[in-house]
Amino acid sequence: MSSENYKIEDQYAAYFPTFTVTDWVDVFTRPDYNNIILEALTFCRANKGLKLYAWCLMTNHLHLVCQTEFPFKMSDFIRDFKQFTAKKTLATIQEIQESRRDWMLYRFEYAGKYDNRIKKYRFWQDSNHPILLDNNSLIDQRIAYTHQNPVKRMIVDKEEDYLFSSARNYANLNSLIEIDFI
Repeated sequence: MSSENYKIEDQYAAYFPTFTVTDWVDVFTRPDYNNIILEALTFCRANKGLKLYAWCLMTNHLHLVCQTEFPFKMSDFIRDFKQFTAKKTLATIQEIQESRRDWMLYRFEYAGKYDNRIKKYRFWQDSNHPILLDNNSLIDQRIAYTHQNPVKRMIVDKEEDYLFSSARNYANLNSLIEIDFI
C-alpha cells in the first residue's frame, strides 16, 4: 500500500496510527524510555484533546486507537507527539547508563543523514499508517489487534498480563495510564 492511502482526511475521526522506531531498533526495553511515552500520552489526554481508546507499547513500536476533539487536530497530535517523544528519548539515551548508546545513536544519525528536515537523528520512521476507523466494528477490531500484539509475540499468555497496554484497563486491572472508553 502506498503512503497516499494513509492520509488523515477527517481530523476528528478515530484512527489507528502506528509509530515505529527507525530501523525497528528495540528502544523501549527500559523503564526510562517507556515512561516518556506514558507521560506524553497522559499529557495529550489532559491538554491536547486526545481521546485514547487503546494503546500498546512494544519494544520498537507503539499502536494507538485514538481520536482528537475539536479544536485539536489528529495530524497536529501525531506531529507533536512524535517530535516531543523523539527529542526526549534521544536526550535520555545520552543521559542514562545505556550499553547500546553508541550503536543506537549511530543508527538514528545514519537514518537522518540524507534528509534535510532532520537536524541530526531520525528516531521515528516517517509514516504512521493512520487507518481511519469509521465505525465501532473497526474500532473494536483494532483494539483487539492492539491488545493481541504481546500475545502474538509470545511475551505473555494473556493480553491483560502485559503491563504496557490498555488491555489492563479493559480487564479492570491496575494500569499505567488512564484511557477513554467508547
